[in-house]
Amino acid sequence: MDESVQAEVMMSFLVSEELSFRIPVELRYETCDPYAVRLTFHLPGDAPVTWAFGRELLIDGVGRPSGDGDVRIAPAEQETLGEVLIRLQVGADQALFRSSTAPLIAFLDRTDKLVPLGQEGALADFDAHLDEALDRILAEEQSAG
Repeated sequence: MDESVQAEVMMSFLVSEELSFRIPVELRYETCDPYAVRLTFHLPGDAPVTWAFGRELLIDGVGRPSGDGDVRIAPAEQETLGEVLIRLQVGADQALFRSSTAPLIAFLDRTDKLVPLGQEGALADFDAHLDEALDRILAEEQSAG
């Protein structure tokens, strides 16, 4: 049986140094894809946009700069862990979001209670769903491209 953890977090979408606005972001973790988290950004006037990336990347990014490539996560200020910056990039286009750290940690704590970090591979049905998840990701990329 697939189980999931969901949360909604308000994040600031940083358009420029002078302009930002708050948007709801849905966080989702599912046991059928135990290594990933999904963030769905609800931008005003646009269809929701979902990004999937490693749960471990989000865990690491809360405490220190992490990520390489399209997704980078880091504390907004190194001295305090009050806020996190999430940078998403596709080609030359990028989006920057700022979130309070506390709701991210609460979400990650709930995912850890469902599937402890490092125990993802122990899920009996993970291998059975891996091909299905990869097919879904490829289909999403093809329809977006």
